[in-house]
Amino acid sequence: MRERLWIQRLALIGALLCFGVVVLGGYTRLSDSGLGCPDWPGCFGHIAPTENAENYADASAWQKAWAEMRHRYVAELLGLIVVVIFALSIRARREPGVRVGFASILLVLILLQGMLGMLTVTWLLTPLIVTAHLLGGLTTFALLLWLWLSMRTESRAVDGHTVLAGNTVKQSGGRARLWAGIALAGLTLQVALGGWTSSNYATIACPDVPRCQNQWIPAEADFKNAFVLWRGHTVNHAGGILEHPARVAIHFTHRLGALLAAALLLLAVFSSLRGLGAGPRWAALAVLAALAAQISIGIFMVLRAFPLELAAAHNAGAALLVASTVWLNRKLRPVRDFH
Repeated sequence: MRERLWIQRLALIGALLCFGVVVLGGYTRLSDSGLGCPDWPGCFGHIAPTENAENYADASAWQKAWAEMRHRYVAELLGLIVVVIFALSIRARREPGVRVGFASILLVLILLQGMLGMLTVTWLLTPLIVTAHLLGGLTTFALLLWLWLSMRTESRAVDGHTVLAGNTVKQSGGRARLWAGIALAGLTLQVALGGWTSSNYATIACPDVPRCQNQWIPAEADFKNAFVLWRGHTVNHAGGILEHPARVAIHFTHRLGALLAAALLLLAVFSSLRGLGAGPRWAALAVLAALAAQISIGIFMVLRAFPLELAAAHNAGAALLVASTVWLNRKLRPVRDFH
């Protein structure tokens, strides 16, 4: 019982830390601090950035090194929490509601994230690696949140309480579950497009909204070169290497993806608002609020000429949208009966 409670608590702490890792990672990327420390896991051979003039050209370079290392420190703490969750899950594997397989997936994922973090630096911000690192971070966040939500919900069933909403969802929630799952898949695709846009420095390629380059469909967009996934790991991608037409194509595709993701999320929301109980209804409203906030941030980011603060907020908004969509998917699943 004690181990199960600690797994639940650590899953919540881990989810909050992972949100911080995603936001810090976004800030590091957007502030061009990804190569602030050109080695890994330390910074110029030190555990923390030093003010050695040999390593840093000016105060700005030193600040970028600290931005990178803060991201690494929080990520390392998150990794430790996942290891503890795995160890506790092994120890309490016979307790109801404890998922050793789930904890194993989390452990493998966090190890892969560490490897991708190293390659992000040593392979000089290769867009495919940077995008995969972002997707891995949000996947870790989603899984930790799912674990906490599941254990929190199922703890009532384990302790003998009746969850009536679970029965309603089981009987009538099939269509809502389908749309919520599709919406989560669409949101994943949109996050990948966002990572590709950011890692290819295509954010400012469309400086107007709702049109791009003052056209509904930009004529100069170069889709052929926009989505070449691999160009080698010895090329320094800091600042981007694509020509402007390719960046326009990437940004324009990201906007089209936003329309698709928004439509799927709205379908999931409206199919979950009636007849399924308070839990799915509140989760659906959270998705709606997060979607409205993310669209607003995106529009203001363009209108204000892409300030760093709004760009970082857009990254955080994506994580909150993922969180609310995961919550909706979990609320639409029936509660397991442990008796």
